[in-house]
Order: sequence, then C-alpha cells, then structure tokens
Amino acid sequence: MTIDAQPARGIGVLVAALLLAACSGEATPPWSGYVEGEFVYVSSPLAGTLTRLAVQRGQTVARGAPLFALDASSERDARDEAAARLATARAQAANTTKGRRSDEIAVTQAQLAQARAQAELADAELARRRALVAQNFISAAQLDDARAAAEQARAHVAELQAALRVAQLPARSDERAAAQATAQAASAALAQAAWREQQKEQNAPADALVSDTFFQVGEWVGAGQPVVALLPPAGTRARFYVAEAEVGAIAPGQRVLIQCSGCGAPIPGRIERVATQPEYTPPVIYSNAQRSRLVFMVEARPDAADGLRLKPGQPVDVRRAPAP
Repeated sequence: MTIDAQPARGIGVLVAALLLAACSGEATPPWSGYVEGEFVYVSSPLAGTLTRLAVQRGQTVARGAPLFALDASSERDARDEAAARLATARAQAANTTKGRRSDEIAVTQAQLAQARAQAELADAELARRRALVAQNFISAAQLDDARAAAEQARAHVAELQAALRVAQLPARSDERAAAQATAQAASAALAQAAWREQQKEQNAPADALVSDTFFQVGEWVGAGQPVVALLPPAGTRARFYVAEAEVGAIAPGQRVLIQCSGCGAPIPGRIERVATQPEYTPPVIYSNAQRSRLVFMVEARPDAADGLRLKPGQPVDVRRAPAP
C-alpha cells in the first residue's frame, strides 16, 4: 500500500493559511458532511462452528494476522481421502508404463525352455519314424502322428515366445492415457479439498482496525456470514455537500482540509468524486447555512497516514486547501 503523505512543513503552511483566512474575516462557510467508512467484512465461503476468534474490537491487526477459524474436521478428512485416492491413481498410472514383474517373466521363460526341449524331442521322433517308414517297420499313420506332434510342439514354442514379448511390454497407449487422466483428476480433487480446509481459517487481508466482531466461539456461522469487520487506514472518506453555485470549481484531485471536533489539526485530503446529479441537503448535515439548498455530493479521501483519525459517522467540515 502506498501512502501519499503530506510533509509536515506543507501541512503547517496549509493550517497557517487557513487560520489567516479566518482571521481576515472571510465569510465563506465550510462544506458540511460526515465520515463514511469502507469496511472489509471477512467471512468464510463455508459454514461451520466458530472454534477460534483471534481478535477483539478496537484491536489493530497487521496484514496476514489470523482473525478466526471454523471447525475443519470434515474438510481434513476429505483432504486425507483425496490424498489417498491420488496416491492410488498415481501408482496405477506408473504401473501402466512397466511390463510384468521379473518373477512372472522368469516363469514364462522357463515354460519356453521346456517347450523348446519338447519341440526338439518331437523333431527327433519325427526323423526316427521317417527312417522306420522307409524300412517298412512302421505304418504311414504312425509317421503322421509324429509329424503332428512336432508341429504342435513348434506352435507351443511360438506361443510362449509371443507371451514373453507381451509380458515385457507396457500397457497400451490408450490405457496409459486413461490412467494419467485419472491421476490428474485425483490431483485436482486433492487441491479442492485442501482449498476448502484453508478457507476455514481467515487472515487479515491488510493492516486494519478491528471495527466489530459478530460471533462468539461455539456459535454456528453460515457460509458467507461476516465474522469480523475491518477498517483499513485508507478506508475512511469525507462525504460532504457543495452548493450548486460552487460545484463548478470543484474537481477530482483537488486538495482539501477536513476538520472535526477533537481531531486536532485539519486533516489533508484529496477529492475523489463529484456527483453528477444534484440533490437536496440531507438531514444528516448539521449546518444551518446549507439547509434546503440544491447541492452536489462530493467525496474526499484523507491521506492514509491520517485515515484512522476520522471515525465513521462523525460530522466534519471541509474547506478547499489554500494554494501552496
């Protein structure tokens, strides 16, 4: 936050000029108005029982200071569940990038070696029976049986060779993509659960004065209900009313001096807004000189260093600051 602070010497010159104008008999009355506060109402987007209220009314807090906490037991459980689901999804995604376990591959390799031995034995038996058929010791049907057994043994070897190649491959690309998407969804669910848990504790968004608290520890707080009202130093402004005949000389950016009972020296400020529509002087204005006039509402922001010297609802008088 940047503070447009008027140097002490400059303020002294403005005050002296104001006093000199008063002593010279200037009859121009000040503009009357009141202080308006721009409060920051801090709430949680989730409902829960108030378990801790870390501030009190009238206390000044720094940015990031803890304000209050709601019961977050269910949110913690949901976060733990989401973390477990994420671990499961990541493990399944990692599993799709690997082949089968080494022991499973070793079993297939042993079966392949056995099938190769059986194929060699079947080939030898086929050669022996061919020789016996040539010598008319066995029938041609026995040779056919040996030939079929040899072909079956070779097919079994080919089957196990293919099974070994498959066991060493990862999952298909579609399966890997699906597993990775599941892991990403679980990660997003964990982030949501963590965010919900964090929202049960609220900290001060800026340096501010604790204007009010609305709940006691143990009470149920609905979602979005303010628990603490803060008033930042730059959260006060003077709202005053300028007669129609004078409003033409008023413009945003002009410097003014704000006076109030008990405020001490005038408070420098700067005009932020001039209303575009006229209105009649509201009854909250206490100046008889401006009663029943057609006026324009003007808002001026005091310098941030002096913002908390003004109290919301306090009557003020505002004058145009003398030229430096």
